[in-house]
Amino acid sequence: MWLPVLGLVIGVILGLSFEVRVPEEYSSYLSIALLAGLDTIFGGIRAYLEDFFDIKVFVSGFFFNTLLAAGLAFLGVYMGVDLYLAAIFAFGVRLFNNIAVIRRILIGRWFKDKEEVDRN
Repeated sequence: MWLPVLGLVIGVILGLSFEVRVPEEYSSYLSIALLAGLDTIFGGIRAYLEDFFDIKVFVSGFFFNTLLAAGLAFLGVYMGVDLYLAAIFAFGVRLFNNIAVIRRILIGRWFKDKEEVDRN
């Protein structure tokens, strides 16, 4: 579980430490790729908490989802269709779903541990 969180923390620290400017025409691609990466990270945390985490699935999903999302946004620009909005919606729903499951698992474990401590 610590590897995705560590990667997220390092990425946030590096992003805040260096002043990197993304050209405005690439901002929609980057936002979609970022959202896909966050979706994969939270999916990995969820998989770990549910005891079916696989590093190969996580790494391949991270790169595949990120590239696919950026590719869809790129294709949408050339087709004149805002495909990135569909990707934002899809990844947003998945992200909130993963966070809700993670929250439920952690709360369940927290209260289960509290009940065991109270019994002893």
